[in-house]
Amino acid sequence: MLDLLKRAVDEFVQAGTGAGPDTGGATGLTGAGPGAAGYVEIRYHRRLQTVINVRNGILKRAEQRTLAGAAVRCLVDGSWGFISTSDVSEEGLRRALAEARAAARLAAALRQEKVILAPAPMGKGEFFSGVPAPAAAGAAGPAEPSLDQKIRYFMQAEEKLRKFSSLIAGSNVQYTEYRDTKFIVNTDGAAAHLEDCKRSVHILATALREGERETGQSNWGVTGAWEDLLAKQDVDQAIAHAADLAIKKLDAGHPKGGVYTVVLDPGLVGVLAHEAIGHTVEADFVLSGSVVKGKIGQKVASDLVTLVDDGTVAGAAGEVLVDDEGVQGRRTVIIENGVLKSYLHNRESAHLLGAEPHGNARAFTYRDEPIIRMTNTFILPGEDRLEDMLAGIQDGYYLKDLGQGGQADATAEFMFSVAEAYRIKDGQIGEMVKGVTISGQAFDVLQSVDAVSGELEFKMGAGHCGKWQPAKVDGGGPHIRCRVTVGGR
Repeated sequence: MLDLLKRAVDEFVQAGTGAGPDTGGATGLTGAGPGAAGYVEIRYHRRLQTVINVRNGILKRAEQRTLAGAAVRCLVDGSWGFISTSDVSEEGLRRALAEARAAARLAAALRQEKVILAPAPMGKGEFFSGVPAPAAAGAAGPAEPSLDQKIRYFMQAEEKLRKFSSLIAGSNVQYTEYRDTKFIVNTDGAAAHLEDCKRSVHILATALREGERETGQSNWGVTGAWEDLLAKQDVDQAIAHAADLAIKKLDAGHPKGGVYTVVLDPGLVGVLAHEAIGHTVEADFVLSGSVVKGKIGQKVASDLVTLVDDGTVAGAAGEVLVDDEGVQGRRTVIIENGVLKSYLHNRESAHLLGAEPHGNARAFTYRDEPIIRMTNTFILPGEDRLEDMLAGIQDGYYLKDLGQGGQADATAEFMFSVAEAYRIKDGQIGEMVKGVTISGQAFDVLQSVDAVSGELEFKMGAGHCGKWQPAKVDGGGPHIRCRVTVGGR
């Protein structure tokens, strides 16, 4: 497939009137004439998606779907043309390339602002995320279960959840798997073959007593093999946690609202890093006027806070070694010791803002154009011990994991529900409370951080980020101690 894409791109460029001036990989295509081939990119993507859902003793979904095709982009005279096709024959690719160029020419005639792409290191060779490289394919290790075995496994898991207690009135277990193959070729030198496998499990328990209903959940995800998924979280323990949490909430009281000193666990730290901070530093939002526009170099958080986005973290659900523009993934330091250092970019925004792209242009399927997305977004560990962080709180809360949702916007204002919450009194964790929300302005919260623990955990890998198209991401960090507004009944 890689040779086919290379051949299609080479023939297309040679058939044009030239690719414009030599840009040294920077693709300064505002000088390319309307008949030039311009910048050309083909991304082949094949996805095998598996979904198994068991609810209240009934197998609701057990399906495997394959989606395959090519995305073609041309940049001519500073304007994009994009075509997707399921026909990946030589003739089909030629036709898609011609249509993409025609669309770019039409756009160029109407558009005044011209796109220029920043230079970037391109992915070349083979990249394997969550799947063994060919050299290791014969190595001893657990075999991948068949679809039938996976169905039976999660049906048994749901049965254990349903029978955990007579108080469990609702049980829902879902397994999702994306197995992706990609080939990316462009005229700036990308020639990458990628293999990737991302898996996740969602467990939701509903407890009911005398008309009162509460829920508990356990969710996790990885980029990795079947055994990696089970190694990250024991399924039986996850079932017990979800069911026990739902049952305990039946007897829990509600918190008194107010501003408190709290300790956030890595799950909520990841949510804060991704939802309330990460989206504000995506360069498309920055250019539209997000709260951090023009603040590079300014103090935005406590000295204890260093926040990064890094698609090269092995095993995390947002692992992206080469993005969908063919750019190699690298760590982006967003906040360093409290100072805003960088935004997240694709090649277009990187040129506009004088930055380097680090592999944050992502598309969910071949039908989608790459847009600026996070990968794994997290706060780096500090040097404090969790027990000391708790001991320093006279009246506050220990808060764990995202509940049933929340929201954040470009001003960094947020409100999140909390899955699990405990009162802290005189440095000791006390009774559980329920119905808890936290809210505030994310950068004000980061300014208030006065302790950061020494561990690092990723806890957002089960879900998707939904910015116009889904994307698998991850987030987390250590525990942090900070000030937030706590809401209850």
